[in-house]
Amino acid sequence: MRLITFTASGTTRIGVLDGEGVVDLQAAAPDLPTEMVAFLEAGDAALEGARAALDAGGSRLALTDVSLESPILRPPKILAVGLNYADHVAEAGMETPKFPMIFNKQSTAAHPPHAPFHLPRASGALDYEGELAMVIGKRCRHVPKERAHEVIAGFMICNDVSVRDWQIRVPTFTMGKSFDTHCPLGPALVTSDEVPDPHSLDVRTWVNGELRQSSNTKHLIFDCHTLIEHLSTAFTLEPGDVIPTGTPGGVGAVMKPPKFLVAGDVVKIAISGLGEIENSVIAEPESTARIG
Repeated sequence: MRLITFTASGTTRIGVLDGEGVVDLQAAAPDLPTEMVAFLEAGDAALEGARAALDAGGSRLALTDVSLESPILRPPKILAVGLNYADHVAEAGMETPKFPMIFNKQSTAAHPPHAPFHLPRASGALDYEGELAMVIGKRCRHVPKERAHEVIAGFMICNDVSVRDWQIRVPTFTMGKSFDTHCPLGPALVTSDEVPDPHSLDVRTWVNGELRQSSNTKHLIFDCHTLIEHLSTAFTLEPGDVIPTGTPGGVGAVMKPPKFLVAGDVVKIAISGLGEIENSVIAEPESTARIG
């Protein structure tokens, strides 16, 4: 299934994407939670209920009549991975990590798959990173690699938008990776049963129609299951946690000269079997300055 969060008629809720239609679970299965984290927390019974609503073939909303939101509006955690493709390690002039390089993106960075993201007032060193993201479906700790597939609810596309000067000014990446709007996700949470091998997916990124990144998840240094084993050694993973798995080579910062994003640019990321997200870049609005 392709689970989505969408807004229609002034209400935000979850549904199932079915071609050019949307099964509104609030209408088709009113006993189910209407928010994605709560839906995932409800476990297999909720998934079965959504599947039954999809199979029932009831009324659909037209995809053109809804606005897609980030599948998970406020992920409990966004746990990203640096330097996880050999070609990206090489272009960055770094050594291959011996262990996964984990950093946080703040949950307020989560952003819809087609909404503009911000060129921040604080920097002009804005960059893109096309990535496969996992979504955790079961509360878990100390998960062995061979059982990691059991806790993955599904997969989606992530743009790990990065503010490079803020990223490299200190050893931890959190500030440069966590600006509001800098984690577009989607277009849907594709459940694991539709992704039989997450380590054979093509990942491509275009900027203004120019192909910048082209790789495959088979080139991950630390694969999805290894990452879950590593992370869950330290802390509990929860339903709705998002784990972007790292970006391949081709980022703008290492080009000669660097090609940072500017207002008006359009970034499209496609991953085989998951669809695509496409976001334009806009100057950060003055309305982002607020207290309370």
